[in-house]
Amino acid sequence: MKPCWRSPLTWSEVEEAVLDRIRPQAADREEILAVAREIIDAVNASGGAEAMLVGSVARGTWVRGDRDLDIFMLYDPELTREQLEERGLALARAIAKRFGEDWREKYAEHPYINATIRGLDVDLVPCYRVASGAEIRSAVDRTPFHTRYIRERIAPFVDDVLLLKQFSKAGGVYGSDQMTEGFAGYLCELLVLHYGGFLPLIRAAARWKPGLFIDIEGHAAKTFEEPMVVIDPVDPRRNVAASVSVSQMFAFVELCRGYLDAPSDLFFFRPVREALTKEVFAAIVSDRGTYLYAVTFATPPYIPDVVVPQLRRSLEGIRALLERSGFPVNRAGEAMGEERCMLFFELFSEQMPAVTRHVGPPVWSRENAEKFAGKWRERERFSGPYIEDGRYVVEVERKYTRASALLASPEVLGVGLGKHVKRAMEEEWQVLQGEECWSPAFAPFLTAFLQKESPLAAVLRDGR
Repeated sequence: MKPCWRSPLTWSEVEEAVLDRIRPQAADREEILAVAREIIDAVNASGGAEAMLVGSVARGTWVRGDRDLDIFMLYDPELTREQLEERGLALARAIAKRFGEDWREKYAEHPYINATIRGLDVDLVPCYRVASGAEIRSAVDRTPFHTRYIRERIAPFVDDVLLLKQFSKAGGVYGSDQMTEGFAGYLCELLVLHYGGFLPLIRAAARWKPGLFIDIEGHAAKTFEEPMVVIDPVDPRRNVAASVSVSQMFAFVELCRGYLDAPSDLFFFRPVREALTKEVFAAIVSDRGTYLYAVTFATPPYIPDVVVPQLRRSLEGIRALLERSGFPVNRAGEAMGEERCMLFFELFSEQMPAVTRHVGPPVWSRENAEKFAGKWRERERFSGPYIEDGRYVVEVERKYTRASALLASPEVLGVGLGKHVKRAMEEEWQVLQGEECWSPAFAPFLTAFLQKESPLAAVLRDGR
């Protein structure tokens, strides 16, 4: 990659006003860096690991108000994974107890400690001190290389990154977590470097199509199937944009087009949408004339990146069960709460007739046809077997005529639920219907579901 440089750029009034609100102030930087220095000194003094500040604070690309601090503890790669976890967690716990108000153990690819230290959300993460990105032994080993790569190049583009992050956050497309499926901070930085700034990126993104391929270092070592591919400059076998769903990719495209047409601070700062009250929720449900059902159960004790994919798998499994049982689904969605999770379905029908058709094999497939007809002649049925368009058909009694009964039945546990979801539902699950689905905990999710709109549509609505 050529050395980064840029000619002087004059921001618009909108962009300059936004930057005035999101650039960290000197006092903010000193506060966060002072905490980081204390923790780093303590880790280094232990003699067991070398501390490194990583993430947006280390790169100078954090937005004012962010209170996250990432400290990686680099260990000798001669250690086994078990030794790394044991020693790393022991040191991280000691640091958290010494400096923190509270702390908790979390799990990603391997465990780490998350602590609250002087009002900052601090991650203390053990990793290997490897010589290059090609030698990584776990996903977190890449992060120090990401920090070094960006830090060496980003200085001319810091304001551009801040604008892009705030733009993406306001548009609901920022974050590589499983719930968001959007743009990670590192991806934002790479896009700004590749296109040469915020505005060049916005103009280019307005023309994006599926199959976008960016390889800053020109060293891709494999092919990828995702709609958006950005090869990691420090790992030629990794797609930094793998988390970006096609829906979020084009939500970003739509936002870029809207901003180019009519720049506004609403693209950077969105009014908070008030959640629907139970009464308004009930009125909207009545007006829609559809049938809402929620399946709720205790939240599995794992991080969202583990639970959310399982919620989505479970949602699709139950959706397929409803569809093949005769209950057409308009839309469905999932939510992970602190105490409970919700799988939510909007149906076009809540009840089906007692009779259902069961179509068998064609009569010319003699062995299968005779077996089918013989079996059904011996069973209770409304009609048949008879021949229609060359196939045997029987009309039999439907097992579940109401969606609520189906969702409460043992059939639900047999649809390929996510492992942790199934374990939770084997303990108990509840089926709620209509306005019963509303609760304060899920009101924001239900509001977004019923008032679903694209990011640009929301901006234009707020601007009216």
